[in-house]
Amino acid sequence: MIRALFSGASGMSAQQTNVDNIAHNLANANTVGFKQRRAQFQDLLYQSLVQPGVAAGAQTVVPSGLQIGLGTRTSSNEIIFVQGSPVLTSNALDLAIQGRGFFQIRRASGETAYTRAGAFHTDRDGNVVTSDGEPLEPTITMPPEAQNVHIAADGTVSYSLPGQPNAQLAGQIQLANFTNPAGLNSIGRNLYVPTDASGEAVIGIPGGQEGLGSLQQGYIEQSNVSVVEEFINLIVSQRAYEANSKVVRAADEMYQQVNNVTR
Repeated sequence: MIRALFSGASGMSAQQTNVDNIAHNLANANTVGFKQRRAQFQDLLYQSLVQPGVAAGAQTVVPSGLQIGLGTRTSSNEIIFVQGSPVLTSNALDLAIQGRGFFQIRRASGETAYTRAGAFHTDRDGNVVTSDGEPLEPTITMPPEAQNVHIAADGTVSYSLPGQPNAQLAGQIQLANFTNPAGLNSIGRNLYVPTDASGEAVIGIPGGQEGLGSLQQGYIEQSNVSVVEEFINLIVSQRAYEANSKVVRAADEMYQQVNNVTR
């Protein structure tokens, strides 16, 4: 019965973490470029009272054995990189990636971070930056008098100047891709940094041969969180938590009866 108490407690703890994960997903249901996380679980160690396959006689073996599990734990919460819905904004510096890839952002520390959030702006120097003022990498700079900014599907940025018929080239947006995007480390503010699990970034032109997606100007990618799905997951998690709490209560009542045997 002591095993039942700890197994039930481990189940309650795991479902608590699951609810925390669901709450985070729901809180970011309207965050541009956000990718939902899915909690995954593992069973814990087993106590083998009878080992499967041990000899039961001279010519026979035990077919299944007797193993008592010791509960569960949350092993990971994988990032699900499913494409979010593109939403029309008509803002010339709003960009959505149609397919695989990440925008490259140069942080104040000099480190390169990566994001799917394409809501960009210009700073006082004309550099294209995120809402936190961190510039795109490579840097895209436009003069204050730039008009009719056009960003092609392959990332080519051009603009026109008053009184000049020919378009001016501002630069080329490059995207990054990873062998295992789920292995990226989330650092907040819609940014990811690579790890040994994600592999090194592969840089290329949008829509190029590296399997990178193309750019859509005037759109932003919405969060891929399904509110309905998350509420269903919340109900399932609540019921699992309730079931585990009943196991703890049942084990406690059995202990109480054992303690009252001698009375």
